[in-house]
Amino acid sequence: MNRRYRKTVIAGNWKMNKTLSETQVFAEELRPLLSRSKWCDVVLCVPAINIPNAVRLFKNTRVAIAAQNVHFEDHGAFTGELSAAMLREQGVKYAIIGHSERRQYYGETDFTVNRKVHAALQAGINPIICVGESLEQRELGVTLEYIAYQVKVALAGVPMEKMRRIILAYEPIWAIGTGQTATAQQAGEVCQSIRTVIRKLYDARVARAVTIQYGGSMNAQNAAELLAQPDIDGGLIGGASLKAADFAEIINAANQET
Repeated sequence: MNRRYRKTVIAGNWKMNKTLSETQVFAEELRPLLSRSKWCDVVLCVPAINIPNAVRLFKNTRVAIAAQNVHFEDHGAFTGELSAAMLREQGVKYAIIGHSERRQYYGETDFTVNRKVHAALQAGINPIICVGESLEQRELGVTLEYIAYQVKVALAGVPMEKMRRIILAYEPIWAIGTGQTATAQQAGEVCQSIRTVIRKLYDARVARAVTIQYGGSMNAQNAAELLAQPDIDGGLIGGASLKAADFAEIINAANQET
């Protein structure tokens, strides 16, 4: 982390978990544990049906509510989809875009990711853009090249003045939901390379200011080591965000003195 230049953001991605009543229980458990959250921004990416309830439950706290997906059009015949304007009106401040599960199961591509980034920015929603390699790509030694390509496509056409609203989340596909985690050095290397790509696309000032998260099975046990890497500015947390106590431990690790 480097708080001198950029903010630290811990985001919990609940995926398809928690009913409305379970969301309320979670909020009641987490709110008292947030008192030490001095430097770290906290985001909860909840199922769409839970968004209005979550916004209400976390009102007047440091927790912002995010969507797990957003459509790239502002209206139309897209059954089951939600536009950025719809989400923003419900109080959504962030949206995950291009998560590997969306790519794997629902046909998300690098080019639809780019369109969704622009739609989110237009509506005043901050994108959390996910990039990451498969195990096969890592073993072939093309990780950095592949992720550089993903970053370049995702950010195509995004003007410099909007880059402070962008978060990049490095999520090695082979470490999502598997219990495997990239070593702190591996994660730090990729996040550093992402910052290098941004510097080449924009400039050093923009690159220094962009928050880059790690999203591969970060938990209470490994968070401090991962966050000690200078180019890792937070986490996109899956399973460990479902229990308030575990999520709070990760938030506390992000609030450590640096």
